[in-house]
Amino acid sequence: MTKLYAGLAAVVLATMIGGTAVWTLLREDHVCAGNAVAGGPGSIGGPFELLDGEGRLVTDKDVITKPTLVYFGYTFCPDVCPFDVARNVLAVDILAEQGVEVTPLFITIDPERDTPEIVAQYAVDMHPDMIALTGSAEQVKAASQAYRAFYSKGSGEGEFYLMSHSTFTYLTFPGDVGITTYFAREASPEEMASEVACHVGNR
Repeated sequence: MTKLYAGLAAVVLATMIGGTAVWTLLREDHVCAGNAVAGGPGSIGGPFELLDGEGRLVTDKDVITKPTLVYFGYTFCPDVCPFDVARNVLAVDILAEQGVEVTPLFITIDPERDTPEIVAQYAVDMHPDMIALTGSAEQVKAASQAYRAFYSKGSGEGEFYLMSHSTFTYLTFPGDVGITTYFAREASPEEMASEVACHVGNR
């Protein structure tokens, strides 16, 4: 099912790329356009401890070792998450063609269903370089709060429920730099790649 979502999202996004850009990104004197982080780079984000696809405890320092696009979602998400993640990995591929290495990182906000095995398969389905993490309810909450990511359990019964959540993607750098910008759902892969390349060039 995840592969189907990814395929559908890729088709839609390919159509979007050919359309009118939502943002006009200007780069003058190495000043990157886009969304400024309130309080400046590094003011949000921070340490976390989560579980990787093999159930091993990892920290932010273990997984954010290069520029990283961080997204909070859940694997059972029927529409928003697969489209956003597919958009993010298309941006990663565009950047790779330019010689810029960026890691796509997915952090679940649904640890009740998203076991290490499930997030591991999700990462495989979405992109060969994707890292997907889960954890206990407390670990996930702490990570989301560090990034000021909102989520709550929505409608549905038993195992068949939806999650309400914010959908920002955060460009995060290792060390004390932290988050330098973020992307809303309207950003296209090309716009994201241009903005990420600008921030990478300033490091």
